Amino acid sequence: MKILVINPGSTSTKLAVYEDNEQVWRKSVFHSAKDLSVFHHINEQYEYRRLHVTEALREAGIPLCFDAIIARGGLLKPTPGGVYRINERIKHDLWHADMEHASNLAALIADELAASAGCPAFIADPVVTDELCDVARLTGIPEIPRISIFHALNSRAVSRNYAARIGKKYKELNLIVVHLGGGISVSAHHYGKVIDVNNALNGEGPFSPERAGTIPARQLVDLCFSGKYTYQEIRKMLNGRGGLLAHLGTTDVPTIVRWANAGDKKHKLVLESMIYTVAKQVGAMHVALHGQTDAVILTGGIANNKYCVALLREWLEGIARIVVIPGEDEMGALAMNALGALRGELPLQEYNPH
Repeated sequence: MKILVINPGSTSTKLAVYEDNEQVWRKSVFHSAKDLSVFHHINEQYEYRRLHVTEALREAGIPLCFDAIIARGGLLKPTPGGVYRINERIKHDLWHADMEHASNLAALIADELAASAGCPAFIADPVVTDELCDVARLTGIPEIPRISIFHALNSRAVSRNYAARIGKKYKELNLIVVHLGGGISVSAHHYGKVIDVNNALNGEGPFSPERAGTIPARQLVDLCFSGKYTYQEIRKMLNGRGGLLAHLGTTDVPTIVRWANAGDKKHKLVLESMIYTVAKQVGAMHVALHGQTDAVILTGGIANNKYCVALLREWLEGIARIVVIPGEDEMGALAMNALGALRGELPLQEYNPH
């Protein structure tokens, strides 16, 4: 099975071709700040990004002949996880998405290319994957329900990876997946469904290299009405300029670790505080699984850092087996989902949010 994978990010568009499970070609097309400066909204980048994709394939001598094209899922309306065939509702909701991100263009480009190639176009496990159990949705303010936004694609991929490794099925296990990246999500996987997870984008759970996580609500309200900051500046504090960046002026975890090892008390304290908030969130997800956690999986870029993993282990020993699957392979995870759908091993979902 020949599969094309399309994964746009803020400053690049990642492309890959797989033959079954083997990656046979990969390219990252970088988009300069100058090139992107002419666009005021993400949707305006559609034709620019699509042309770069087709040009990259042409330059590599790869014909538009695939068994499937799969794209990174964008900021759709909340929907259960799984593989979705791209339909008109998906395209409509991406064109009119409440939040802008380059990933919103992926399915639109994939659908157009798939029409030319005569093959199906899919998305899988978008960041808005929502399988929360009912009791996890409510807060003390009815107008502010909890929202599921997290690293669904990688969290599910490493869960399947671990299950296969021990000769089990993903749906037979209770897992906690800790994705340690620019944002940090801690998700409770109960027999194949993510029944609880922190909103890793908009201010909930651990603080991270660039996000504020959960902060005292009254103090935030006071800050909002202090007159010192604009609406956009407050939003940036929550996502983009919070966390390690706010405290230390950098999101570079290896550099922070070097300062901590050199005896810098501030760098050491801030990093340990971040890890502490992660550990507390793992404890909360352990409760969500009724204390029946089979394994805690540490993944994402920071899981490559032995110092941070060691700190986490100190807090988490005794909860469950700790498994480290560092990094994230979004391209491989997308290809795996497409292959599973083509082979009939993964059911195709119908996107039809209420």
